[in-house]
Amino acid sequence: MKKILVVEDERYMMNLLKIHLGNDYDIVEAKDGQTAIDLILEESFDVIILDVMLPYVSGWEVCKKIREEDEEVPILMLTARSELSDKVMGLEIGADDYLVKPFEFEELKARIRALLRRYEHSRHESSEENKCVYYNDLFRMDIDSRQLFVNQQYIELTAKEFDLLSLLASNPNRVFTREILLDKIWQYNEIRDLRNVDSHIKNIRIKLKKVLEDINFIQTVWGVGYKFNLLEDMK
Repeated sequence: MKKILVVEDERYMMNLLKIHLGNDYDIVEAKDGQTAIDLILEESFDVIILDVMLPYVSGWEVCKKIREEDEEVPILMLTARSELSDKVMGLEIGADDYLVKPFEFEELKARIRALLRRYEHSRHESSEENKCVYYNDLFRMDIDSRQLFVNQQYIELTAKEFDLLSLLASNPNRVFTREILLDKIWQYNEIRDLRNVDSHIKNIRIKLKKVLEDINFIQTVWGVGYKFNLLEDMK
């Protein structure tokens, strides 16, 4: 089930959104802008529905923060303001769509489906362009064949280990929290324990060290999570 973050401070509107969307999507609530930012840093979402007028941090600022963390996740902004300048501003700071209150919920559902289709198509194109992660002769991951070569030696990984390492290696120097790694790699019907992430990272490191003992491919960022080091930072 796709997961949607709904950022809305009006309880009545939040309840309506949950009633109309709750059967089709996993709804996560945020009642203010700061809570939304905290959730975005901890979890990943398939769509974000974002009200403009929020306490503490405005919807505009939340939208900017989302785009700093994730350039692709679809953002649909909701507002009672119908001025063209507001719509233009929302789209310019990174929103993908803009819906003025009051609206028909069937239209909202159609817009969400359209955003998801575009998002999936974009991710498919991106994966087609990035079938191989390659760093000189030291490290090569073939995404299609799911093979890893380190120092030109083949290393066998489990499915979860490969998915974890390919996600990190495809985003060098980006720090992933354990929560985000758990959310991206583990299915909702699987046992979701943060210790599983640590255990798999440990196993990956052991396998990599057997081939290149002096190079630290995966760095622990204490108190945050993990990142894949660029070649010049691996020593």
